[in-house]
Amino acid sequence: MCEKMLGIILAGGQGTRLGKLTKGTAKPAVPFGGRYRIIDFTLSNCANSDVETVGVITQYQPLELNAHIGDGASWGLNGLNGGVTVLQPFSSSEGNKFFEGTAHAIYQNIEYIDQQHPQYLLVLSGDHIYKMDYRAMLRYHQAKQASLTVGVIHVTEKEARRFGMMNTDATERIIDFEEKPQHPQSDKASMGIYIFDWPTLRRYLIQSFASDKSLEDFGKDVIPFYLSHNEAVYAYAFRGYWRDVGTIQSLWQANMEFLEPDNALNIGDRNWRIYSKAAVLPPMRLTATSQVNHAMVVDSCYVAGRVDHSILSQQVIVGAGSRIMDSMVMPGATIGEGALVDHALIGEDAVVGDGAVVQGTRQQVAVVGYHEVIGGMQV
Repeated sequence: MCEKMLGIILAGGQGTRLGKLTKGTAKPAVPFGGRYRIIDFTLSNCANSDVETVGVITQYQPLELNAHIGDGASWGLNGLNGGVTVLQPFSSSEGNKFFEGTAHAIYQNIEYIDQQHPQYLLVLSGDHIYKMDYRAMLRYHQAKQASLTVGVIHVTEKEARRFGMMNTDATERIIDFEEKPQHPQSDKASMGIYIFDWPTLRRYLIQSFASDKSLEDFGKDVIPFYLSHNEAVYAYAFRGYWRDVGTIQSLWQANMEFLEPDNALNIGDRNWRIYSKAAVLPPMRLTATSQVNHAMVVDSCYVAGRVDHSILSQQVIVGAGSRIMDSMVMPGATIGEGALVDHALIGEDAVVGDGAVVQGTRQQVAVVGYHEVIGGMQV
């Protein structure tokens, strides 16, 4: 059923809210859950939903992300009938102009999209953690005879201030859109997941960028434009686990939730696997002095200290006498001897020296950046 739907993953944001962790890499390439990178979840959703052709639009620091995705083989998306294409970060028709918004990114890649001849365009974000069957959303879109369907999730009034909110009628048709309202009229927040009828969106984008260039962003521009032109715009309610991990706090929280035995992601579900680029690595090594409690320690780690309620990614070293608590340590990081890491995110290939203290709180998570070296000082 999805042969007429093309997937586009927007993976080019700088991710400034993740601070040090995205100084040298795109946000969707940030490690998550010990074995994965954030974009793995969206790519796996496409593979499991039979969305066989996927374009990934990158812009900021794309090299690590491009190397991770490759030809899509790790997700089974390199077959004869489809595949993953990492698209250029700027429009050839506009010289070296980077995209100004989500809709502008689609406009810049019209030539690629047209080559796939889609009836439907599935637009996704590369920085969310969730499992979702896009086939069900497409069936809903078709049943409603929608021009645009927006994936929504129910949020609290306080959370609504961070989202674009959809106000609907009794049939779930969207009648009004509010961007980050202080007093929301509904609890339906946009997930940044869209299904468009491609011919309609294509026509509007071409008209816009030939004249006033008013349709740069889906949330701010395209949805209000569709509503004002009486297009059939519907909300599709998603009720599973979904996290926007665009901030330090939300990334840490999602990693900690990943440790829970009843994790709603159900990562071991054989019917909906989460794939990632596989690496051949040596087994984990624990010494006589190591203690591991309610933690995830993946292959190739060396642990001589104590690890409590934390995630250690590939090739992490923890020295003797060190303690890791309520933290996520990314690949290649080294924790020296007698160090303390508590309520923290430790970036790839970082070094926390002997006796160093990296201590945060649930409200203020500590961060050590990629390749950053921390000596015997408190962070």
